[in-house]
Amino acid sequence: MKKIEAIIKPFKLEEVKEALAEVNLQGMTVTEVKGFGRQKGHTEIYRGSEYTVDFLPKVKIEIVVNDADADKVSEAIVKSSNTGKIGDGKVFISPVEQAIRIRTGETGADAVNVS
Repeated sequence: MKKIEAIIKPFKLEEVKEALAEVNLQGMTVTEVKGFGRQKGHTEIYRGSEYTVDFLPKVKIEIVVNDADADKVSEAIVKSSNTGKIGDGKVFISPVEQAIRIRTGETGADAVNVS
């Protein structure tokens, strides 16, 4: 099993969700986060004072899939979240040792598959 974590621009979430539905992905966890990479942040003026916004709003998507599905899921995320501009985000893929479905006690790939 693999855990896919994607950090994307918030306005791309709906497109990513639709792309994942097209590859038959059934579930995901979404968190609103803040951060920066090469994009660094920007300056804004508020009530006449200039200040720096270091952390930009992003969305973090977390998905656990079977090994065989990791490539198609990550490709769907990359294609649907790409704007071609700085700050599009990143996708991280990590191994998952074990998964347990709390309701049924199923473990491993059975816990990840929809039933």
